[in-house]
Amino acid sequence: MMTELSRRKWIGAGITAGGLAVAAKLADKYGLVPPDGKGIYGPGATLSYAAHRLITSGSNARELRRDQISKTPYPNGKPPKDAIFKAEEEAGFANWKVSVGGMVERPVSYSLAELKTLAQRSQITHLSCEEGWSYVAEWTGVPLGLILEKAGLQSGAKFVVYSSLAIRGARYDSIDIDEALHPQTLVTYGMNGKDLPVGHGGPLRMRVPRQLGYKSIKFMTGITVTDSLKGFGKGLGSSAADAGYQWYAGI
Repeated sequence: MMTELSRRKWIGAGITAGGLAVAAKLADKYGLVPPDGKGIYGPGATLSYAAHRLITSGSNARELRRDQISKTPYPNGKPPKDAIFKAEEEAGFANWKVSVGGMVERPVSYSLAELKTLAQRSQITHLSCEEGWSYVAEWTGVPLGLILEKAGLQSGAKFVVYSSLAIRGARYDSIDIDEALHPQTLVTYGMNGKDLPVGHGGPLRMRVPRQLGYKSIKFMTGITVTDSLKGFGKGLGSSAADAGYQWYAGI
């Protein structure tokens, strides 16, 4: 899909304001319109998403050295105060599970202990927030692509939706299949050589290092593979997009 569309044609179409409409039509033709690609800001969101997919497809987020890890990573926000979460925390998250369903051949549910038996990956990457703060940390977890492979990803799947604990303030987000299968996209349970702290989303957090921090939601409990995002929230692909942020947050 990417190679069929001339990058020069795409970039040329997006140079002027009038070119946005042309770029949007090209994106639609090649399946590169994001779920929030409609409305007044749609052409801009589409240009950003499609340009990233065409220019940076297959690229990696920069992985850093251990001596570059931040001494005081900013947790951003407080852990849930709900009784359900507190009970899980007091039990050492022994009963915490993440379900995998939707367009997969073998729906499954992993406990934290079971997830830790799968092949793991560690990476030192930079987490950037749209609010201006950032830090570098080592993240350890299971590649999302491996989890999807074991579940039997069905043909026609376009997005992976992932959600946090279904209590007050629960969040969801999603990424396209290209991002989901990227080797740096991890379901993480470790940070800087220890269990993932609750303040940073423990026991499980999605880590999407090629996108801004709000795509890496905390307290994960669910993974759903789908070919459409219309049945989730406002149909824009994430709680963040429902609130006005762009669905695709590539950096």
